[in-house]
Amino acid sequence: MAGPLSGVKIIDLTTVVMGPFASQILADLGADVVKVESLDGDTVRNIGPSRTPGMGPMFLAVNRNKRSIALDLRRGEALDALLELIKQADVLLFNLRPASMGRLGLGYEALSALNPRLIYCGCYGFGENGPYAGKPALDDLIQGAVSLPSLVQRVIGEPRYLPTNICDRTTGITTVYSITAALYAREKSGKGQAIEVPMFETMTQFVLSDHMYGMSFDPPMGDAGYVRLLAKDRRPCPTKDGYICVLIYIDKHWKSFCEMIGREDMLRDPRFATMGDRTRNVDALYAFVKDTIATRTTDEWLAALDAADIPATPLHTPASLMSDPHLEKIGFFNWIEHPTEGRIRSMGIPTRFSDTPPEVARHAPKLGEHTVELLREAGLPEATIQSLIGGGAAKSA
Repeated sequence: MAGPLSGVKIIDLTTVVMGPFASQILADLGADVVKVESLDGDTVRNIGPSRTPGMGPMFLAVNRNKRSIALDLRRGEALDALLELIKQADVLLFNLRPASMGRLGLGYEALSALNPRLIYCGCYGFGENGPYAGKPALDDLIQGAVSLPSLVQRVIGEPRYLPTNICDRTTGITTVYSITAALYAREKSGKGQAIEVPMFETMTQFVLSDHMYGMSFDPPMGDAGYVRLLAKDRRPCPTKDGYICVLIYIDKHWKSFCEMIGREDMLRDPRFATMGDRTRNVDALYAFVKDTIATRTTDEWLAALDAADIPATPLHTPASLMSDPHLEKIGFFNWIEHPTEGRIRSMGIPTRFSDTPPEVARHAPKLGEHTVELLREAGLPEATIQSLIGGGAAKSA
C-alpha cells in the first residue's frame, strides 16, 4: 500500500458505517487494515441492491483497501488467532461496547500487556465516564440526542432527521484524527495508549459550536441557535427554471450584489448596513435575495454571480453530482472491475499528498477473502489454520 500511513497495521473490529468509514480513510492513506468479521459478516453487507449476496453498495462504499478475515470470536481458538494478529498490530479499532470487549478478554490492560505499542481505539455511543455509558447508539438516536431534529423543527415546523448518516461519519472522521495523533505521540514516547471516541460528546461539540450562540455567556445574551442557520429562507433559491445555491452575506458580496442588480439603495438600508445588522435581520435579507433570484434563469444568475465574484453553485441531486464537470475533470469517479460485482462506480480519494500519494489498491473484500492469508502472516501453522476453518471457528471465502 502507498500513502503516508504505509507500514501501519490496523485490526478493525468495527461494523456498519462509523468505524468502517474511519478505517477506510486510514486504509486509503496507506494503512494495512484487517477487517475482522463474524462468520455472518458485517450487517451493512446486506443493505441495498447487490449482484452477489453480502456485497451491497454501502458495504462497497466504505470497505475498499481492506482485507477481510472471518472469525467466530465466541470460540477460544478464534480469539487466540485474533490475539496473534493483535501482537503484530499498531492499532486496534472497535465499536463494541467496552464491557463486551472486556468479556472477550480484549480490554486495554490485557492487550497493552501483550503489545505495549498498541493504539487501542474505541468508537461508540457514549463516554464511559458518564451515566449513559454502555447505552446503544445509532445515527438517528444521536441526531435526536444532540438536538438536530429540533433545529430542523424550528425551520420547517416538524422534527426531522438529516438524510445522511452525519453522526456516524463525523465521529468516523474524529476517530481518524484521534488515531493519527496517537500514532504521532507514540513516535515520540514509544508507548501506545487507549482512546475513546464517543458519538454523543463528539456531536454535541459539532452542533453547539454553531448553536450555543447567546447561551455562551453568563448571563445569557440570547437564546441558543445561530439565527442565520435557522432562517426559514435559508435554502436554495428558485430561479425561472430551477434553483441555485448562493450566500450573499459578507460585506463585499452584499455590496457587489446590490450594485449588480441596480439596488444601491439597499446599501443604505440600516437593516443591512453591516454583517451584524444582516444577521439580526436575516429573515428579511433572505426574503429579498430569494425574490430577486426568482427573476432570472439559473444559467443567467450563475454567469452574473461568477462575474461579480459572488460564490454560487447549481443545486445538484445525488445523480447529477456524479456528472459534475469539476469532478469529471479531476477523475473523482471511476468505473472499476470488481472480481465478483463486475463494473462498479468508485469514488476517488479527496485528499492529495505531494510526496506520499494514497491510492485505491484493493477492492472491497468478500467475507473471509483473506482469512488464510492473514492467519499465515500471523505465523499460525497450516494444520491450525485448517482446523480453525474446518471446525467452524473461522471462514474462508
